[in-house]
Amino acid sequence: MTAVLDGARLTLWAPAGLGEVRPGDDLAALVGDLLARDAEGSGDPLAEGDVVVVTSKIVSKAEGRVVRATDREQAITDETVRVVATRERPDGLPPLRIVENRLGLVMAAAGVDASNTPDGTVLLLPEDPDASARTVRAALRDRFGLDRLAVVVTDTAGRPWRDGVTDVAIGAAGMRVVDDLRGGVDSHGRPISVTVTAVADEIAAASELVRGKASGRAVAVARGLSRFVRGGTGPDGDGPGARVLVRTGPDDLFREGSAEAYARGVADGRANR
Repeated sequence: MTAVLDGARLTLWAPAGLGEVRPGDDLAALVGDLLARDAEGSGDPLAEGDVVVVTSKIVSKAEGRVVRATDREQAITDETVRVVATRERPDGLPPLRIVENRLGLVMAAAGVDASNTPDGTVLLLPEDPDASARTVRAALRDRFGLDRLAVVVTDTAGRPWRDGVTDVAIGAAGMRVVDDLRGGVDSHGRPISVTVTAVADEIAAASELVRGKASGRAVAVARGLSRFVRGGTGPDGDGPGARVLVRTGPDDLFREGSAEAYARGVADGRANR
């Protein structure tokens, strides 16, 4: 997929042939092999300024973040730091839980996922997606002899007030994950005082258009965004990671669901009698 806007070109592709990832696999080696085979077939090798996108599912599988499906509700509880909202469901199904998980992400079921995983199992999110992205980035830079290369780890999430789901960045290395436009001016010369673009999230969402949910393509490459990609190693080269995209604390204006807010109000009222 190639998008062109005002002379800027963004190209996205998702190589096929990764195969099933299993606990203990060297994910960086598998991704590197996939990209090398793709380059042999296309004649288009990984290049400076590219962004490699990998799904959290294959990261979780390689890192052994697999639990029995019968333990899914307990796994959700274990991964939960704070309940944001709950909603009962019919037909004896367990309640829908929107929670903040230990990564600070607010997600349905704490991000515990039953799709694209072997029967009888569910997947937990990676322990530290930013660290996982740094590991893959370091290996790919060494293997392909590149300096400026970024890696983004994605997961699927719903959005308040919007139907449908989209992929977001839960891990990142080697890139500027946000583009802070504050202090500049717009095309009419007016000051920009609010806009901070979530670049890593936009890359994650765009990559899903070429990967798909059931195609077995868990890796994508985005080209044309080199202005956001860093070179070098260590904290300066890896960047701050996707953790900086998480909005928590006083900046979170919607910390509770209606039922939770009502229950807290009742409890506060009784305590203040």
